[in-house]
Amino acid sequence: MHKENMKRIEAFVPTTKRSVVVNAAIKAGSGGVTVAETRGKGAGERPMVGGARGTARYISEYNRTDTITTIVDDSKVDSVVNAILDAAHTGSKGDGKIFVVPVEESYDIGTKQKGAA
Repeated sequence: MHKENMKRIEAFVPTTKRSVVVNAAIKAGSGGVTVAETRGKGAGERPMVGGARGTARYISEYNRTDTITTIVDDSKVDSVVNAILDAAHTGSKGDGKIFVVPVEESYDIGTKQKGAA
């Protein structure tokens, strides 16, 4: 089955928000998600971390973030994006970013069929 007008939604959120964001995206109509544990440096403050022996403390160079990716029909983009925004929003710098891009083509590796998103 070939689906037209699909979008890829990528949300970069703090690791502490992973579960609530994934659950919100699925509840809003996403059929599934891919989660990658990532690190990033943006506007948010970086945490203070302890050294290996617990004697030194320093500011981490990167924040721990998760990249949550899902592919949805155009008709579900607004509801999934709004669900992610509501789940991740605290009003602070470092809440994350969401990017939405068109999906030109998709292929199912198991069946070798084009258009099986």
